[in-house]
Amino acid sequence: MSAPSFSSFPAFNTFPDLDPGPSTRTPTPAGDKDGSRGKKRHKKSKRDDVGKDSDADRKKKKHKHDKHRRDDRAEDRGQHRKHRSRSPRGHKGYGGSDDERRKVEEDRHHDDPDFEVASVRERLVYYTDRKGDVLNVRYGGLHAGDVPKYRLVDSGRKVLGLGPGLSVVHRGRGGVEVGRFGRRKMPELTDSSVRRMLAAGPTRRLLTSTEDKFKYQEEDGFLRITTNEPRKDDQSYREIELSKQRDPDSDNSDYSEESESSGDESDTTPLTSLQATLKDLEARLVAKPDDVAAWLSLLAHTLTTVPSTTKNAPKARAEITVSVLSRALSAHKSNSRSQTLRLKYMKAGEELWQEGKLKAEWEEAVKVDDIEIWMAWLDWRVWHTNDLLKSVADDATRVLRSLAAKQDEVGQLRVFWRVAVALRDAGYVERANALFQAQAELLYHTPPNVLHEPFDHQLNTLEEFWDAEVPRAGEPSATGWATWESRKRPEQSPPPPGAPARLDTSIPDPYARWAAYEALADRTRALSLRSTDDDESADPYAVVLFSDIRPFLLPLRSPRAQDVFRRIWLAFAGLHVPGFLASLSARARENADDRWAYVHLAAPSYLSAIFPAKADDAAGRITADAQAGVLVGREREYRSAFGPVKHWGYGTVAPLDALGQGRWTMWTSEDVQGVDVSLVREIFRLCGIASDNTEWDILNLAFEAAISLKGALRESKSLLSGARDSLPHWGAHARLECLRGRTDDARKVYQLVLGASSQHRPGEGALWWDWAHMEWLAGDAIDEAQAAVYVIARSSGAVGSGDIAVLRAKRNFENLLMTKLLRASWTERAPWIKLAVLLELLRSTPQAAITLLDFYLNALEQGSPAHESLTVTSLALLCNYSVVLKNPTPPALLRERAERAIEQYPSNTAVLGVFLEAQKGQGIWGRVRAMLGETSADGLGREKDLARRVAEVWVAGWEKGRWEAEIERTRSGLSAAAEDERTRGSATLWKLFVVFELRAGQPERAKKVLFRAVGECPLAKELYLLAFGPLRGAFSARELNGWADTMAERGVRMRVGLDEVVGEWREDGGEGRVNEGDGGDSDEIEERARELRRLMPY
Repeated sequence: MSAPSFSSFPAFNTFPDLDPGPSTRTPTPAGDKDGSRGKKRHKKSKRDDVGKDSDADRKKKKHKHDKHRRDDRAEDRGQHRKHRSRSPRGHKGYGGSDDERRKVEEDRHHDDPDFEVASVRERLVYYTDRKGDVLNVRYGGLHAGDVPKYRLVDSGRKVLGLGPGLSVVHRGRGGVEVGRFGRRKMPELTDSSVRRMLAAGPTRRLLTSTEDKFKYQEEDGFLRITTNEPRKDDQSYREIELSKQRDPDSDNSDYSEESESSGDESDTTPLTSLQATLKDLEARLVAKPDDVAAWLSLLAHTLTTVPSTTKNAPKARAEITVSVLSRALSAHKSNSRSQTLRLKYMKAGEELWQEGKLKAEWEEAVKVDDIEIWMAWLDWRVWHTNDLLKSVADDATRVLRSLAAKQDEVGQLRVFWRVAVALRDAGYVERANALFQAQAELLYHTPPNVLHEPFDHQLNTLEEFWDAEVPRAGEPSATGWATWESRKRPEQSPPPPGAPARLDTSIPDPYARWAAYEALADRTRALSLRSTDDDESADPYAVVLFSDIRPFLLPLRSPRAQDVFRRIWLAFAGLHVPGFLASLSARARENADDRWAYVHLAAPSYLSAIFPAKADDAAGRITADAQAGVLVGREREYRSAFGPVKHWGYGTVAPLDALGQGRWTMWTSEDVQGVDVSLVREIFRLCGIASDNTEWDILNLAFEAAISLKGALRESKSLLSGARDSLPHWGAHARLECLRGRTDDARKVYQLVLGASSQHRPGEGALWWDWAHMEWLAGDAIDEAQAAVYVIARSSGAVGSGDIAVLRAKRNFENLLMTKLLRASWTERAPWIKLAVLLELLRSTPQAAITLLDFYLNALEQGSPAHESLTVTSLALLCNYSVVLKNPTPPALLRERAERAIEQYPSNTAVLGVFLEAQKGQGIWGRVRAMLGETSADGLGREKDLARRVAEVWVAGWEKGRWEAEIERTRSGLSAAAEDERTRGSATLWKLFVVFELRAGQPERAKKVLFRAVGECPLAKELYLLAFGPLRGAFSARELNGWADTMAERGVRMRVGLDEVVGEWREDGGEGRVNEGDGGDSDEIEERARELRRLMPY
């Protein structure tokens, strides 16, 4: 009988998986029955023997065991179902092949995080609610009763509800720390906890132990080492050891010393390095309270506790400064007369004191009667007056009277200069130039018949010359006051006035049109008009009366005063002589007149040179090329290392000296742009001194060379026609030929002047040096080097040729510098030192030349003009030898020397140029950035003058394409300068700051900076005009109307009223006019509001 067929019966693989329940039986292979039976007997006997587990414990363990077995059986059954169709033998392969295959799969996916995440997601028994609680946003946080909780699973490795890739990596008292795939995040330097740990002071310190420093003590030259192991040949009975003679009280004494030392160590609190430094300074000041340097160091270290970038830092730092310096001023009588302490004390007090307190403190400060304090007081008075024309006359008269009592003529000229700059800044350009015209007539063209008359009589006579309205000093066809008197006061027609400024109708916005007119009129109408001019009635300040300038004129007669005045006039006209301003003070480092005197740094030509062109931006430059599919970076491009800022010690670099490859001289075409050339030429013509005109003529040639070298050579020939025996004039002419590139003509001049000379004449060394230097730089061939050696040997008087002549030249130079010129002036010794060093450089190695130069350099006082000049010479020699002539030289030789020089003279831009030249090709800007930083190596703040600040802004764009990356660094430097008391009151710095923000594309930032600028410099007209011109888009018409009202309230001159230009124009969405029908009430309300703003105290 055949078996029945069940075709409709379902297959076994369609049944669902059922939980087998708490069954303890497991299928066991037949071969393992005996083994399992033996194991059960062993476990049972063990339970009987121990007999310590209770029935409840056994039930609990059994339930747990059954649970694990049930889970394992379910996993095995699932794996069996997966491989069932692949195994034709069914159960026969279950015990072997499936286990091995599962093991291989587990090993393969053990390190695969995606597989782990997928497997975990399959077993998820929850869902994620990704919608946040709206009430948290409404009430600003969680409810106190809704504290989030978490539940650990998987033996504490997982948190229920978190993503599968997140695991618990650390468990502590504060909770658990979760990381991706079980990796714990380590703290970084930017974490707040790490920053707090680094900023925290030390909690303990290492103290020198009073006990012995070594484990084993030395005895008779040997270390006695003890051991517990017995020696084979131990013969202790033969040892003879002398007992130490001990004091019966030694134990007590040792115990007392140890307790005392331990007590001292336990009572000592750890001190930071700053606290230790402050403690040492306080001890020094207790012993010597009149040590001004120690007080300044104490102040600097104390200020480091409040960084300038923190909130309310200016006020907090000012309070610290006032507190420290008030102690210093009262600590010793001599401290109260220290102008350094007084000035810092007053600058800090301006941030804190009320007007009455501040005025009383200034009155106490000026009792010191120091020129620097007087200048600071006058500067404070200029910026805090509402009637400049009246108050500046009274204040200047007071200062001039005090300085005249001490016969300080240079100090009086500094006050004169400050008054002229204040008048020009406020818009009274004609009156400022009239001061220089009248004073020049007094100094250089006083008639002989009134030369010895009282000063009031001289002024009365000069007033007659002024009222005659004949050409005055600085104007074309002017002959001078003395000539006019000698010719019996002839009638002369006044010079024609300059072309009047016109409103530029091409500018659509009336506010910008008015600002352009004001700026143009201030440049073109710089000299006073005459009463006969047609447009003199349009502006009451266009004609300057003698009574307007009489209080400021000075009775000066010394040659020193005459020389200083003409250089001041050049600087006022825009032709700055580097180092001249600092030379007017006995303490050059304490001179802060550059804040208001360096107006040329804010000229348009300087600003365009300071900031890189648009073509140099990184966005428009190609930084890499593709070669065969590989990107190759382009070589870094740099601008010239010698920038537009020229600043060094007075006399360090001669007017016609050239540095670098680009022939960088004291004045270039950038320096004379925007300068009134006709006025400067008249200054050079009329301000000559009969006693000594050599330096003045060389300055004249340098000015003409900046305009045109051909014109400079023509002027040089005219000067040589009247000074044929002047060696400096011949040397200047030869340098002009060399700058033009005509070395043959320059060589002829040197051979003509020096060829027939047999003895050393004063000033001859400079010509020998110029000739040898020209021959050396003429080329890098051996012939040029030999020509330079030949010229040097001739200059020393050595006879012969070859190495013998070189040895004789070295010996002659040594004898000359150590005997004949040992006590000579530095200008006479410097050329011969340069010749000796150049000879050593050409015939030996650069290291030998530097060694010789250091011998002479170490004999000079650091910081002196001679030391600075020789330092620049050493850098120029190395730069020419290695960079210009490309001789093989270790790069570190020039780089290390430039780094030392920039630390000694940080404001010297000639040193800065060599320093940047030495840094070319360096992968890291670390040294350049360190130089631009605000703190020095010891953590103290750096005091930087205005020229250094402007040079640092230029350095940011030195490497092409890097300016945008340095914007934040430049902004932080300008912000620090705006907060620094040294440069805070400089209108030039504030204008540079505003232009920088505009150049960076931040008009709103520039607007905020401009508001701060007019608060610090309330009488700087150029700052106000920025709101109407470059920043017009950031200001509304209503704001500009209030801006103009503020100018009128503060006494800033406006040649044309703003209302006259704007008229009925109104803004309507930035353009267009308001309809005529919309006038009436709204216009009347706005007019009343404008009048109220004008009457309100600002």
